[in-house]
Amino acid sequence: MRLRWTGLRRPEVPADVAGVIAPSEGERLLAWARASGGTTVVAGRHRLYVVRTPDDGEPEVVVARAWHLVDAGSMSETGELRVEWVDAEPALRLVLTEPGMLPETFRERVQASVVLAETIDLGGRHTAKVVVRRDLATDALLSQAVLGKGVRATDPGVSERVRAGLARVREQVGLA
Repeated sequence: MRLRWTGLRRPEVPADVAGVIAPSEGERLLAWARASGGTTVVAGRHRLYVVRTPDDGEPEVVVARAWHLVDAGSMSETGELRVEWVDAEPALRLVLTEPGMLPETFRERVQASVVLAETIDLGGRHTAKVVVRRDLATDALLSQAVLGKGVRATDPGVSERVRAGLARVREQVGLA
């Protein structure tokens, strides 16, 4: 079988989806995937977008979050994309029916936002992560602390150790 070269590296985002996202200056839509329930997931240069198209209506953007707000993502064998956020937002779960290049682009964009990361051992199999991230839209550097599962900021010694970890990573990138 012979493949025909189109000159395009990846298929363009559907026009109705791109139109509702209306990318801002410097934003490019890099990859997209169809998900169940009339949903399209789009990886932009600066943000992750989720667009829902109801059966009887116009598409609407339901998620538009910067890459530095993504803590982690995973893709199951069943095609479920799970996105964990660094803030208190609930995890995003979508079943991708046509993943295309989205998983690879998702990973690349999250990694592009990480400047420096350090894991802090809090004992008893508990950890925290301190990270310096780049806002890909503005190039601003910011620091984040993400507590591991079962860890509370009020636990003895956690705040002090996380604060010290943040100071270390901030100093290493010149933010101190």
